[in-house]
Amino acid sequence: MAARPFVTVQLTADPKKPVVLPLPTVLTAPIRLDVVTAVHTSMNKNRRQPYAVNVDSGMQVAAESWGTGRAVARIPRVPGGGTSRSGQGAFGNMCRGGRMFSPTKTWRRWHRKINTNQRRFALASALAASALPALVMARGHKIDTVSEVPLVVASDAVKQVVKTKAATELLGKLHALADVDKVKDSKKIRRGKGKMRNRRYVSRRGPLVIYDSKDNLSRGFRNLAGVDLCNVERLNLLQLAPGGHVGRFVIWTQNAFARLDTIYGTHTRQSKKADYHLPRPSISNPDITRIINSDEVQSRLRPVRVQKKYHVLKKNPLTNLGALIKLNPYAKTLRRRQLLQQEKSKKDRQALISARRKAAAEKGKKGGVKPKAPKVKKAPAKAKKPKKAPKLNAIRKKNAKFTKLLLQ
Repeated sequence: MAARPFVTVQLTADPKKPVVLPLPTVLTAPIRLDVVTAVHTSMNKNRRQPYAVNVDSGMQVAAESWGTGRAVARIPRVPGGGTSRSGQGAFGNMCRGGRMFSPTKTWRRWHRKINTNQRRFALASALAASALPALVMARGHKIDTVSEVPLVVASDAVKQVVKTKAATELLGKLHALADVDKVKDSKKIRRGKGKMRNRRYVSRRGPLVIYDSKDNLSRGFRNLAGVDLCNVERLNLLQLAPGGHVGRFVIWTQNAFARLDTIYGTHTRQSKKADYHLPRPSISNPDITRIINSDEVQSRLRPVRVQKKYHVLKKNPLTNLGALIKLNPYAKTLRRRQLLQQEKSKKDRQALISARRKAAAEKGKKGGVKPKAPKVKKAPAKAKKPKKAPKLNAIRKKNAKFTKLLLQ
């Protein structure tokens, strides 16, 4: 959206009394690149010329298939003999001299219908983008020395332009000749086969001169490389946004610039076009980040709430009793019973062992098996020959005897 409320007319009759025009409302329309791209793609298809191959191409042979049983493909073959052509495959797209696959027809759907509102929206967006120097420079135009954008020229200065020499001098006074020189330097041979089809050279686009019917500009600029002319009554998106890229460098005549509000209307005045209203931006300032970070908005906001994140450690219920009780509350009762049973078993076992030991001691006093006296450690003697290991049967008898005593 252009921020300049007024535009100064260049090359007026009296430089001491500058002429100032208000910025037309259409130059403040919202810029929708998606709408411009979609409309440009469809409009660009509407100027295509239908083409097709000859209906009889590759079919001008009396070929017929040999059928099966001859160990060859069933493709139609050229009849006759005595020449290399006989027996060759025909008609198929894989055959030499055959037709193409799915031959092109002239009744293909070449053109596209475009909604009038979309077409007008795209045109308004392209006009608004041409009023922003940043977008114009981003598109590659040389406007470093231009006094201001949008560039408006007095109608009296334009009427004198009849020859190409006068047009070059006018562009020189406006410091816009650098953009034309850029077009001349960019001329080069096209890549691909288009160079063989009467499209040999390509070059960049220069300034677009938009004039009114009152201005006689049909011949002055037409011989300058890259310079296009357009009537303000018949603005074309293909010229305002070549390639679907907005930001064309536009030179307006004073009469054409003044007629924009009449043709497209304003937010309070009706347009010349039937049932048309200028698109309004959803917000006046699209810089949302600046609005949110402004002091007016930030002063009304509550402080940021810092949420503490607690990470729960997953516990194994097979090894952790608390996790097991959460899953199965009855596990606590089972564990308590288990511990009580273990305690009871331990006490019973201790009591049984004590009783057996007591019984064994009393039996020893009556003349039974005497309890073994504690061994006394002797001083280490000289090394003797190792004794023979006791036999396995003797050890078994000894252990069985002791076990029998314990169980009595």
